This record gives sequence, structure tokens and C-alpha cells, in this order.
Amino acid sequence: MIRLLLFALLMAAPALAQEAAPALPAPEKVWKTEAVRLETAAGPIVIALEVERAPITSANFLKYVDQKKFDGATFYRALTFPGRPDLGLVQGGAKSDPKRLLPPIAHEPTTKTGLSHTEGAVSMARGAVGSAQGDFFIILGNLNSLDANPSAPGDNQGFAVFGRVVEGMDAVKTILAAPVSATEGVGAMKGQMIAQPIPIKSARRAPK
Repeated sequence: MIRLLLFALLMAAPALAQEAAPALPAPEKVWKTEAVRLETAAGPIVIALEVERAPITSANFLKYVDQKKFDGATFYRALTFPGRPDLGLVQGGAKSDPKRLLPPIAHEPTTKTGLSHTEGAVSMARGAVGSAQGDFFIILGNLNSLDANPSAPGDNQGFAVFGRVVEGMDAVKTILAAPVSATEGVGAMKGQMIAQPIPIKSARRAPK
């Protein structure tokens, strides 16, 4: 009888263990992206565009790429913070050159896309909401203060993140460390303009 009882318990043990095993988490959704490679004087930078989560902004960026509007443009701005070499942003693109600019696009706030201004994020520069055209910036560190914040007063729509650097953050850091002019720049951007802007040699869709 004891042997039969032990045998029954042993047979039941795998079933009991199976019932007690925790359920596996659902696989994380993989969002569709499109890669773009920037060849810069500081080295190559590869960006994964969020064509699914930020379709309007990504499509706009791809228009500039396909029409070669970024070829010969520059990274011209480097924003740094005292004592924080790991935190800041670099900005590049058309720089209001009428020959490079395409029409402004609708704003895609981070509250809609679910993206954020964290390390490697690529976002659109703008003035008023809906005025973004052909200038973009890349984040180093965490600057989620640039995200949309509906509870804040005034213009609380933040900037539109539409991609992330997947290769070439060393090049971004090199650009951030470039010397800036103490006199160039207007308003809040004074002292943030790179003295010798970093050329963007080409921008192309990366092979899949």
C-alpha cells in the first residue's frame, strides 16, 4: 500500500509542477523601422526610423534623404551641460536653407507615439507646433524634459521623436565635443553653434 501511494505521488508530481509553473510573458511587439545611414565627417551614424509609431515624421525625413537634401548639410549645434559630458544634443540638417527645405509637417507628440528623448533618440527641431521641416537633433543621455507634457502651461507639446541611433554614437559624441563659438547663435542658442560645423557627406536608406 505504501509503495502504491508513493508511486501515485511520483506520477502526480510532474502534473503538479506543470500547473505551478508561471505563465510565460507575451512577446514584446516589434515595431517596424527603416534604417538610414548618415556619412559624416565625424564618422557614420545609422538611424532606425520609427515608420510605424511616428509615420508622418519618418516619412518627412525619408523625403529629405531620397531627394538628397541632407547631402552637404551639416551638424551645426552642440548643446552641453556643465560637468555633464554625457548629456546634451547635437543638431543638424537644412538650417533654414530654402534650397533644402520641404513644406512643414504635422506634429507627432511623444504622448501619441510612446517614444521619449532618451539616449540616442532622434527628434525634430521646430518653432511653433507644426512648423518642423528639415532640422533634427540627436540626444545623448536622458532629456525627457523635451517630451510632451499636457499638464504644463503654454506650448506643452514637446518635440517629435521619430527614430533612434543604432550605430555611431561615438560619432555623435565627437560632434557634441566639437568647439562652439561664444558669439554665434540667437537667443537661447547663443554659444551653442559649432565653430566649424561637421559636414554630412551623404544620407541614404541603409540596405535591408
